Amino acid sequence: MSGMTIKAFEERFPVAGRFTISRESRTEIRAVTVELHDGEASGRGECIPYARYGETVEGVIEAIHDLKTDLANGLDRARLQSRLPAGAARNGVDCAFWDLEAKRAGKPVWSLAGLQKPLPVTTAYTISLAPPEKMARQAMKNAARPLLKVKLGHEGDLERIEAVRGACRSTIIVDANEDWSVEQYLELAPQLLKLGVAMVEQPVPAACDDVLADIERPLPISADESCHDRASLAQLGGKYDLVNIKLDKTGGLTEALAMKRQAARAGFAIMVGSMLSTSLAMAPALLVAQNADYVDLDGPLLLARDRADGLNYRGSLIDPPSQKLWG
Repeated sequence: MSGMTIKAFEERFPVAGRFTISRESRTEIRAVTVELHDGEASGRGECIPYARYGETVEGVIEAIHDLKTDLANGLDRARLQSRLPAGAARNGVDCAFWDLEAKRAGKPVWSLAGLQKPLPVTTAYTISLAPPEKMARQAMKNAARPLLKVKLGHEGDLERIEAVRGACRSTIIVDANEDWSVEQYLELAPQLLKLGVAMVEQPVPAACDDVLADIERPLPISADESCHDRASLAQLGGKYDLVNIKLDKTGGLTEALAMKRQAARAGFAIMVGSMLSTSLAMAPALLVAQNADYVDLDGPLLLARDRADGLNYRGSLIDPPSQKLWG
């Protein structure tokens, strides 16, 4: 694949209303679209730079454009893994490589990766952080969905879950986005279990999650901000029950598939999530999401506008992507 060219540019997509978690609110997303061209075929990828990990749109685009000379000299997907660190920039380029390779081979990515043909998967639907009564209204509007993910992280979290539970019979998972203390987890866990909550993502800050190794975990805990790629798995044992695999953290589909295999061998349950992003970012994640314990790929459902040829959502069921989109 020598002599390739690359483009990276920002595209903005409006959120349907406002999306709020413990650390921020957003009314739009700033996606970086990556395009690889070899003169005959092209491939696309999408990544979402995340300030929590020290990333900016401008910095990610610069890092991708810095690959131009390497690509002209034959950089391929395998060597990309050591050329860029795990993170958004590598994710965009890695997924564009997979898309390009599929087009060149005339075969879908799942076949090139040695995977089974993907089947539809059921995603969680996210209820963003708000006063209990507003979250209850959102839960009621989505009560037919089998799995709801509820954003928490402020005083009144128990009241929020009580309100959501009163509005639906769905399975509930919660995400504290690092905003609890270990004492809050220990206080809330038994009460959340009684309300039918199945697990919690990243209750305490990643920088001080060692405390989780010293407590009982009646409510299963998933690592998110503490979990990036395979190198991070060694630090998670004894503290977490699940890992949340996101391509913007792993640095692409290549590492995500490898991480899923290694995490399963290490005894972790698997969750597959994503940043708030479009169908172009969800498409490769769907390959990782096959047979996962939890899937959280509802990004396009939370946007006011998705990409052309986006994924088909039948309620909470996501169909595999068309080749016009990716892969």
